[in-house]
Amino acid sequence: MNLCLHATLARQLRAHVPGPIPRSMLEKFAAVQMIDVEIPTADARTLTLTRYTEPEPDLKLLLEQRQLELPTQPPPKITAAQAESAKSG
Repeated sequence: MNLCLHATLARQLRAHVPGPIPRSMLEKFAAVQMIDVEIPTADARTLTLTRYTEPEPDLKLLLEQRQLELPTQPPPKITAAQAESAKSG
């Protein structure tokens, strides 16, 4: 799958970058990560915010040139505490 993503991205970038696609350019896309931020609430639940990290300015420029957008941030999730889940199970 990694090879497929690499080849697809390289093909899209080729329109804007003459010659072989620099590996560093592809690594810039790999720098964008998805992380889970877990925030405990006052009522013992957990608010989980799944978020993408902000791209670096040079990646933002590359995205604009290709008219690409990063996925929208997913909605937050609220879950009950694990202790409460164990009682009900």
